[in-house]
Amino acid sequence: MNRTDRAPVVAGLLLAAGGGRRLGGRPKALLEHRGRPLVEHAVRVLRAGGCDRVHVVLGAAADEVRERADLTGCTVTVNPGWTEGMGSSLRAGLGSLAATDADAALVLLVDQPGIGPEAVARVRSACRSRAGLVAAAYGGERGHPVLIGADRWADVSAEAAGDRGARSYLRAHRDALGLVECSDVAEAYDIDGPEDLRHLA
Repeated sequence: MNRTDRAPVVAGLLLAAGGGRRLGGRPKALLEHRGRPLVEHAVRVLRAGGCDRVHVVLGAAADEVRERADLTGCTVTVNPGWTEGMGSSLRAGLGSLAATDADAALVLLVDQPGIGPEAVARVRSACRSRAGLVAAAYGGERGHPVLIGADRWADVSAEAAGDRGARSYLRAHRDALGLVECSDVAEAYDIDGPEDLRHLA
């Protein structure tokens, strides 16, 4: 069976390296949600949304995250430059996928627990090719998760810097970007500051 005869292979890519500076230096991956670390919750969301393989990028307190969270079956990459921002973690994650047969990466952020399997499944199902570029939308506004086809990884990585992640690339290629409305099944809030901890159960 050649590549065109099968459904695209979509890998989940979870960015979970942040140090939680505005949370007093509490790494976001280790925040508790429903009795378990937030990173573990996000891995379950990706799997339940149809991502059979999941790559996780850790940074802050990486050793402690590995000890406390069940990341069984995940490919874990530790980003030594995590303090540079999300861009470096996106580059590390796409780099870990480069040697695989994945046709696309579905990128989810660890600090958005309001995004569940339904939104992941919708964005994942919109993947048609290795040139795919799809994002969840909330009231018509682009959000996460974002699906990036493998043919675009090198260019996305080249532009990923600071805390922008893929933002500048997505803006420059908005004509190619498909939006999948998810506001009826997910909430795209971030856990950024102490006031946001109310979202965690």
